[in-house]
Order: sequence, then structure tokens, then C-alpha cells
Amino acid sequence: MSRLGDIFDLVGGGTPTTSKEEYWGSGTPWISSADIDNSGQIVYRRRVTPLGVENSTTNVVPKGTVIVVTRVGLGKVAQLKEDTCFSQDIQALLAKENTSEYSPSYLMYQLLFIMQTVKYSGRGTTISGITKKQLADVSLFLPPLPEQERIVARIEELFSQLDAGVETLKKTKAQLAVYRQAVLKEAFGSIDTSQYHPLRTVILGSPQNGLYKPKTDYCDSGTRILRIDGFYDGFILSDYHYKRVNLSDEEIGRYGLEIGDLVVNRVNSMSHLGKCALVRSLAEPTVFESNMMRIKLDDGKIEGNWLTYYLSSHAGKKELTKNAKQAVNQASINQTDVGNALIPIPSIEEQKRLVSIIESRLSVCDSIEQTVDAALQQAEAMRQSILKNAFAQ
Repeated sequence: MSRLGDIFDLVGGGTPTTSKEEYWGSGTPWISSADIDNSGQIVYRRRVTPLGVENSTTNVVPKGTVIVVTRVGLGKVAQLKEDTCFSQDIQALLAKENTSEYSPSYLMYQLLFIMQTVKYSGRGTTISGITKKQLADVSLFLPPLPEQERIVARIEELFSQLDAGVETLKKTKAQLAVYRQAVLKEAFGSIDTSQYHPLRTVILGSPQNGLYKPKTDYCDSGTRILRIDGFYDGFILSDYHYKRVNLSDEEIGRYGLEIGDLVVNRVNSMSHLGKCALVRSLAEPTVFESNMMRIKLDDGKIEGNWLTYYLSSHAGKKELTKNAKQAVNQASINQTDVGNALIPIPSIEEQKRLVSIIESRLSVCDSIEQTVDAALQQAEAMRQSILKNAFAQ
């Protein structure tokens, strides 16, 4: 066994100032942990100019280098496909002059296994980061190069079979998403255009923007806060991990969610802008963050599920975001935009009848999707099992 820091130099990264346009747009690829998936695949999205590299703490390292995420996204490991620079959450491993010949792929796979073990401590808790010294102290097993190459070949053979199954599961999920939209299109397509009216006609009061609090006010024992990563396709995630924040009674009263409220994402990338969810249950007092707005509905005019399904359809989202204001990397809608969005408002009885049909059809879709998601989780567990069989000492 060898100490990682004895055979590799660790090189950290940094982020050029994003407000300076002359630092970005061309030159060397720049990545953060968000650009690396759990299997080590990299998606290159941004490039940094030579001026950006010169005026920041980022470093350019050569193609083939193995990198390790040590902070946000801990546990991710990848091998660079081209010369790259990176954020401060990543460390690059550059072999020292006296390091014996080794396989970068072998190193990457071994570190994928090790870092997952490091991430999940023996006490069953998850740690969020490790120091440069802790990474340097990791123990590596580097057998002769032919043995490394044999192990890599076997891992990649097994991963190839696993990836084929995962690809089939992902295609199934994509087909389910298409089916879901088809169900919604059919339901809302039956409503005559004369029954479309501005959303503001079914709102009690006015839409309200959410609460902003600095990081220093977040804690382990405060009030739950719903953030924009907590809801998709009209539903708040059942397994969502709420952050908590210190609040006054007045703030809880002003920003507290109630069952029947509709929340809308008002600031995000264009692809996620306008996503919404209906508050269907609350286990405890919960507030909502500033990138969202809360809408209270007149339940004598609009059925919450009906409206949520419409706004989650392609047509509904397009209507909701038609006047979005776009800036660099994000877009926004305001309360007027939301209030002016045209929505189908047939009779309450007709809304409830169509919701029943929608939910009957989507329940089959949901059941299949749950099975697919469970299979995808099993595939990830199998990936770790393959690495464990290769590297567990």
C-alpha cells in the first residue's frame, strides 16, 4: 500500500471572476463538480480565456489526469479527456517524477471506490468534504502495470453490460415523460378557448415572493424551508431533505405555507423556470425561499390539482413563461406575468372529472416509473459492488 501524497502532487483549482466577460467564452475547458457525474463522465460546458486563467487560482492540467472532487459533490472522480482547468472543489493528481508506471483508468476506478467509502462514514453519516491532507493520506494499492490493466479490462467489461441496461431504463423513463405529456395534452385540449381566463381571476390576493435569508441564518433546528430543488412536475418531493432556518414568529406567519397553496419557481434557468407544485400536505411549519412565489387559490373557482396539472404541461409552462426576462444563465417571471397567464377554467365539476381521468391514467405511469427508479438505484449499487470486488482489501 502506498500513501497517495507520496506518489502524486495535489493541484487545486479556482474560479475566475464570472462578472468579467473577458475571462470566459473561449480557451481552455473549465469544469466544476456539477459537470461530473457519479460514474466519472464529464460534460464540458464552459471555457476560460488565458486572461481568466492568469487572473485566478485555477490551474490547467493535462489530458489524462485523474481529478477528485473534495468538497461539493464529494465522491466524484474522473479522468480528463483534454487539457482542463477546474474549480476550487477539485484536486488534480499529478504523478511525481519517481512514480512507477501506472494506469490512469485503474487509479480512477480505485479512487471511485475509496471516495465512496470515505464519503459514508462508519457511523452511517455522510460527510460533505475532505481536506487536501486527508486526500493525500489515502492509501492506494498499485500492483504491477499488467495486473492493473487486467483489472481495468474486467471492470469495463462489467460496466459496459451494466450501462446497456441503464440506457434501456433511461429510455423507458423518457417514454413515460412523453406519455405523461400526451395525457395532459388530451385533457386540456378538450377545453374550448372561450373558457381560458387570466390566472389572476382565481387568485386570492396577490402572488407573494418568498423569503431570503443569508447562509448564517441556516441551522439544524430551525423552521423548514422549501427551495427550488424540492419540487418537480407539480409535486413536492416526498423524500426531500429540507434545510432549516432561524426565523421570527412574524416571518413564519408571513411566509408559512398552507395546504392548497401553489408555489411557482420565478427565477431559474429557462428550462426550469415556471415549474410549480401544489402543497398537498405539511408535516410541520414550512416557509418558501425567495426564488419562488406563493399563490393562494380561490377553491370555489379552481381546483388546485387541475391548475397544477395544466401549468406542468408543455402548453401551461409555455403560457406561464411567455414573458420571461432572460439574463446570463438565468431567466425570471414576475407576479404580473403569472397573473396574466391564460388558464382553462371550466366548471369545478368538469375540472374534478378531468382530474380523475388524468390521475387514473398517470397512476399507471407513476407505478412503472417507481419500478424503473428502483432498478436504476440497484444498477448504481451494482456499480459499487463491482468496484468493491476489485479493490476491497
